[in-house]
Amino acid sequence: MARVLHVRIAAGFVQRARGLLLRPPLAPNEALLLPGCASVHTFGMRYAIDVVFLDPLGRVLHVARSLRPWRIASQPGAAAVLELSAGGAAAHQLYPGAVLDAALSGIG
Repeated sequence: MARVLHVRIAAGFVQRARGLLLRPPLAPNEALLLPGCASVHTFGMRYAIDVVFLDPLGRVLHVARSLRPWRIASQPGAAAVLELSAGGAAAHQLYPGAVLDAALSGIG
């Protein structure tokens, strides 16, 4: 059975640069999508997050689980990043090779 994940899209440069900085932790069913992004940092954040790197078709390339504050994660070839609360990738069965719903296809 598919799990529902409510995704907010950070479309502009400022939104992508800010990401989750100064925001409360995401709920277990929430995520932030950063299109056109292959690298993220958690500088200034107060909590860990899961970072899912996606190809242009929504296929998971890599998952950085529980990325702690003051860290960097990147994945060459990624077309977008999906940020979730720590543990969210496993809860939503997001692992390398998994493909997100067609609603996110063509994100690159």
